[in-house]
Amino acid sequence: MYRYPPPFYKQLRLLETEKNILKVIAYFDMFHYPVSVMEIYRFSNMPTSIEETGSVLLSLVERKKVFRLDEFYSLQNDYSLVARRRKGNEKANKLLHVASRIGKILCRFPFVRGIGISGSLSKNYADEEADIDFFIITQANRLWIARSLLHCLKKLSFLFGKQHWYCMNYFIDEEALQVVEKNIFIATEVVTLKPIFGNVTMNEFFAANDWAFEYFPNYQQDLLPVDPAGKSWIKKLLESLFNNPAGVWLDNYLMQVTEKRWLQKERKHKLNMKGELLSLRISKHFARPNPEHFQKKILMIYDDKLKEMGNLIFCAKK
Repeated sequence: MYRYPPPFYKQLRLLETEKNILKVIAYFDMFHYPVSVMEIYRFSNMPTSIEETGSVLLSLVERKKVFRLDEFYSLQNDYSLVARRRKGNEKANKLLHVASRIGKILCRFPFVRGIGISGSLSKNYADEEADIDFFIITQANRLWIARSLLHCLKKLSFLFGKQHWYCMNYFIDEEALQVVEKNIFIATEVVTLKPIFGNVTMNEFFAANDWAFEYFPNYQQDLLPVDPAGKSWIKKLLESLFNNPAGVWLDNYLMQVTEKRWLQKERKHKLNMKGELLSLRISKHFARPNPEHFQKKILMIYDDKLKEMGNLIFCAKK
């Protein structure tokens, strides 16, 4: 029996859904990470439903545009990726408990207002060389005092060989909650950030970066409950010592010292433990890795991958 094709708008909708599904899978494929139906749904850049996502995925699998590997989907027909993912998920669960314990230490430092876990760990994955990356928000105009004190703790961690548990490379203060760079990489990092301290501040951060959720309209970020405990008396005392003109001077001085030291490292082309060039962007209200390195590299790879997938995306209906 002859079947009439669906109305034109339905065909367009189907094609657009397929494009978005393939783009999501392609993004995580850069990291050799097969994704589930729920993850594809959450990271789609168009409003849809889990049911629609699952239905279109089934069609893509039947046409061998995508490979189903147990409950995951990938552009690579390689079951070893599933084993790799599951092993990484298991290790991440253990590291997240460690990160939570460390966060309880970091939050006691003066002027720390919010802490989140970023990087691969925030996406529930960790390999054998995984770091624990902390995203830290400080009181306005006290970032450099907070960062300097926290990095004293970082230095001590080298004595015990645990320096990879104390990676604190991304700091912003309450004056600079909105992330400057706006692209799919940063949007993914923002929405997957795992708050572990300072829920009120973290809620303000997510609100200031609502642009990131426009990339992923199906990704819901619920308001975090207010933290049950307030500041300790020791933290209040230490902060009171620097909430004055002397604190302003010290914060500016520490920023200048850090900036000078990092410029020297960049001129010498020093590398970090992963063999990447050391580079840090510095201002009064933030200290963060230079996006011209890893971030730029990822975006270029993703752009090239989408170009290579052009025939796959635009011929998905064939």
